[in-house]
This record gives sequence, C-alpha cells and structure tokens, in this order.
Amino acid sequence: MTQENIFYATGKRKSAIARTWLKPGSGKIIINKKPIYDYLKVETAKMILVQPFDLTATLGNYDVTVTVKGGGISGQAGAIRHGITKALIQANPDFRSVLKKNGFITRDPRVKERKKYGQRGARARFQFSKR
Repeated sequence: MTQENIFYATGKRKSAIARTWLKPGSGKIIINKKPIYDYLKVETAKMILVQPFDLTATLGNYDVTVTVKGGGISGQAGAIRHGITKALIQANPDFRSVLKKNGFITRDPRVKERKKYGQRGARARFQFSKR
C-alpha cells in the first residue's frame, strides 16, 4: 500500500479530537485499536459515524483507523464523523457539495461555557436572599 492511498484528517467536536486515517478496503472501522462495536456501545454514536459514508454511497469501500482523545461518547462520535468527512473530501473532492449540504464539513462550535467567579455555574447565580 503506497502513501498516496491513505488519507488523513483531524476532526473536532466539544473537547474531543479525532485523528482519522482512511484507506481503500473492506469497511473495517477501528477506534483506539478496538473494533467499532467494542468501543462504542451506544447505537446512535455508531449511526453518526457512518453518515458520511451513507451520503456518499461509499459504505464498505474504505477502512477507517481512528485515534480519539477527550470528551464523552457523543463528542467523540461527532469528532470522528468530522474527521471521516474531511478525509473523504481528500479522497474524492466531488463529495464536498453533498457533505457540505448536510452540514458535516463545518466544525460544531458549541463547547461548554466556563464557570464565572462568584457564581454557581456558567450562568446560574447563587440564590438571592433579602433577609
């Protein structure tokens, strides 16, 4: 396998970062050296991962290897999807319009808001007492 057939991209969501490698193959998805069904127990997370392949009709054409850090299951699944999307565009630039139309290229900017000093949380205040 030559280096030209391997496509690399980084995907991010919330505080999760996924490094994604795509190479032509049989459709195996390996996340942190584990098969997808061992790593992700939630069915919706698995569905999120294969969305870019469903849209581009390339399910089963590429083997995916992912190293993901940070965040929870939802954030990691979103980060992996973002990485797969970017790698698919490298593999075939024609996929860009389809993936962009469905909003997979744009990195989801929503992250947890920081807690402010003198407050209970990001927006929650301590209860006011008149007396």
